[in-house]
Amino acid sequence: MYEGHTVTIVIPAYNEEATIARVVGDFRAHGAVDEVVVVDNNCKDRTAELAREAGARVVEEAEPGYGKALMRGMREATGEWMALVEADGSFIAHDLNKLLCYLGDCAIVLGTRTTRQMVQQGANMDFLLRWGNVAAAKILELLWYAPMEPRFTDVGCTYRALTQQTFEILAPGLRESGPAFSPEMMCEAMRHGLRCIEIPVHYGEREGGESKHSRGLGQISRTALMMFRAIFRKRFESRIPPERRGKPPA
Repeated sequence: MYEGHTVTIVIPAYNEEATIARVVGDFRAHGAVDEVVVVDNNCKDRTAELAREAGARVVEEAEPGYGKALMRGMREATGEWMALVEADGSFIAHDLNKLLCYLGDCAIVLGTRTTRQMVQQGANMDFLLRWGNVAAAKILELLWYAPMEPRFTDVGCTYRALTQQTFEILAPGLRESGPAFSPEMMCEAMRHGLRCIEIPVHYGEREGGESKHSRGLGQISRTALMMFRAIFRKRFESRIPPERRGKPPA
């Protein structure tokens, strides 16, 4: 619990048996965390078994995709506040307080991996990937500059925190199933006029497995295309009436 709010960690997982137990253990040991939910997104290895042994509650999502897994996890979460994190060990529980301490004043607190001093050697964040994320974030910024004036540097960071109320507001507009889910969530928050801020987080080397979305130039390019398409689609969707912004559906 953090300042009177229960906290759930949501971890989407696909074949992460090499790292899942350590990640679950790291976050369960954090004093603010009340539960860890691991979403088994059609794992073919021992991910679910090892997650349960480490103390997580495991739920299943049959539809493949990062976005589908996160949606299932957030729907299953019992905490008033939620934090989303990767199963590969690239993020650490030590940074959780940095996200939660701002959540009382914001709808979403986003991590950013583009602060060079906090990217560890060996992390999957080379020059192209880092500046590609910065460029996409600045385009998103520009598209919503009036009236939101956001400040973003990373559209792909999956370490973020939000409240259950925020999730209820955003959920009807979240449709991306893959890596474009991350910028789509940011865009939907902008559409509702919600307050979002960005905090630098440590970003380390994967402790096992391989990236599903940024392995090689071809995959990075496909991921970037999906993200740009989601950003522009959300910007030019029909406007949300002012009286409905920032409110969950009736």
